[in-house]
Amino acid sequence: MFDKILIANRGEIACRVMKTARRMGIKTVAVHSDADALALHVRMADEAIRIGTAPSADSYLRIDRLLSAIKATGAQAVHPGYGFLSENAEFAKALAEAGVAFIGPGIKAISAMGDKITSKRLAAEAGVNTIPGYTDVIDGPDHAVAIAREIGYPVMLKASAGGGGKGMRVVNNDNECRDGFERATNEAISSFGDGRVFAEKFIEEPRHIEIQIMADQHGHVVYLGERECSIQRRHQKVIEEAPSPFLDPATRKAMGEQAVTLAKAVDYASAGTVEFIVDANKNFYFLEMNTRLQVEHPVTEMITGLDLVEMMIRVAAGEELSIRQKDIKLNGWALEARVYAEDPFRKFLPSVGRLVRYEAPQATEHVRVDTGIEEGSEVSIYYDPMIAKLVTWGPTRAAAIEHMNDALDGYYIRGVSHNISFLNALIAHERFKAGRLTTNFIAEEYPDGFHSYDVPQSDPLIPVTIIACLHRRHMRRGAGISGQIRRFETHLSDNWVVIDTDKHYPLTVDELDGGFEVTHEGRVHRITTDWRFGEALVRANVNGVPITLQVDREKTGYRLFHRGSERRLLVVTPASAALTAHMLEKIPPDMSQFLLSPMPGLLVRLSVVEGDEVKIGEELAVVEAMKMENSLRATDDVVVAKVLVKQGDSLAVDQPILEFVREGKAN
Repeated sequence: MFDKILIANRGEIACRVMKTARRMGIKTVAVHSDADALALHVRMADEAIRIGTAPSADSYLRIDRLLSAIKATGAQAVHPGYGFLSENAEFAKALAEAGVAFIGPGIKAISAMGDKITSKRLAAEAGVNTIPGYTDVIDGPDHAVAIAREIGYPVMLKASAGGGGKGMRVVNNDNECRDGFERATNEAISSFGDGRVFAEKFIEEPRHIEIQIMADQHGHVVYLGERECSIQRRHQKVIEEAPSPFLDPATRKAMGEQAVTLAKAVDYASAGTVEFIVDANKNFYFLEMNTRLQVEHPVTEMITGLDLVEMMIRVAAGEELSIRQKDIKLNGWALEARVYAEDPFRKFLPSVGRLVRYEAPQATEHVRVDTGIEEGSEVSIYYDPMIAKLVTWGPTRAAAIEHMNDALDGYYIRGVSHNISFLNALIAHERFKAGRLTTNFIAEEYPDGFHSYDVPQSDPLIPVTIIACLHRRHMRRGAGISGQIRRFETHLSDNWVVIDTDKHYPLTVDELDGGFEVTHEGRVHRITTDWRFGEALVRANVNGVPITLQVDREKTGYRLFHRGSERRLLVVTPASAALTAHMLEKIPPDMSQFLLSPMPGLLVRLSVVEGDEVKIGEELAVVEAMKMENSLRATDDVVVAKVLVKQGDSLAVDQPILEFVREGKAN
């Protein structure tokens, strides 16, 4: 067994690998860019080495600097995590030449499966079901259109070296095909330095289901069940679960056996994932093989009881697998939700900045949190905006969903926007609960984007009564302050009105030993809580039901967050409540005459100049963020009056790009 391993990655996955290595008694080496000098994974490791500046191309993707770090620390093996160089055959080859073990598969498997065109050919030769398509490299937009017509729309254009949703476009006609080819090619070059694109038939009503395999260097290969990864947005997974609510044992076995066959065909040895597209009739087709640990591996660990990172390390050290296929049993159900720094109410724009407050749900036998950040950490524009992976387990799918709801309520994040409201809405959706999932789920259920009215509404009286209790405690504390000016003392009252937007809730609050009684329209709520002043999370019991919600006290009331819903409540006396009808509302300024940058990013192209007449749907500009190109198009016929920035500028969110001279707007 190795004495020391270097983790050629950052953030959550680096911390995850270190936890297992520490338990195994193996020392760890962290590498970091300047942006990550104070990161959690750096402090967790036994040693840390700087490898460059913030951009990944100058740090985490520099093979030469990683080799120098290995030599300087004497690491005997490297775990690549996921992303960066995890599926880079040149990196694995360089390690082999340096006599350092790669905690992953061999060069043959990485090369064969890392190229989507080659992998599909090999899969077909091995007898694995494959999707109809064109697996040679497409020469250009016109060639793409000819191929798409031959295959039949809809068609998926995919970067051969792609992954993570980058370099992928679904096209439904010739115009979309030409534009999609250009976008996919540009993103592929930007993200992977490889602009090759191929095409395949887009399966309608598809499910994305993947098989986790584990193989050793002695010819043993097992499959560890499947993961349902159909809940995706822009080809990026959002919610994953194991097992799939769709598969039956016969289909699971058939998919697992084909995954094992493919692994053996390329002499695979390590953890790997064979991804399939499954149609409504349970026909399954090979999509790709990921020759690394997957982001969503925890759900497999939760239902199998296996540590995949430990198994990878042992395989890389030459050990045989300690289990065979007959030993693998699936126990219960697990869900994973990816908590991202993004704003779901602003078209999921990435959010960057410092986590000025961060509290995660408490870890239990039902809840697991994998993260690489902590309070004070910074979400950088240079890397993936993941905050954490929240994983829950239950004996049934319904139980796992309920634990996920409760755990999401246990997050407290300030300083950056986050997607917890969206995650709550997804898992509370009746279609999700019924297991009727496809990769089109989000597009079909939220065709116009995600809005505040999409958030599932809980019983409004639950947060209202809890806020009334907290306000009563604030008022009692205020009334106890000595030396108050006469006629301006704080008076403690039992009667209050909680105002939620335009709805008024008149309440009577009685403070008793061990709790409160709150009466609204004759209905009594009995509430107990151990909340203390200064705590952001309120854990209470309302009529015997445990509730967790977040509360921020503001100058004129309280802001609370519960089950994904954010509300602002005002607690006032009955007399003040009567006066609120006369309050004026501040009208926000009209910005419809401007094109605003929807996200922080780089302006890679300006498609117009001053004086241009632009028709609805025409492109105005392209902003790149997180290596994804975002085309900004006119939503009205407009005339460009002023260009306020220049191509190549770094833009802030909501920064004006263009000004129009007449009624119109763009997004």
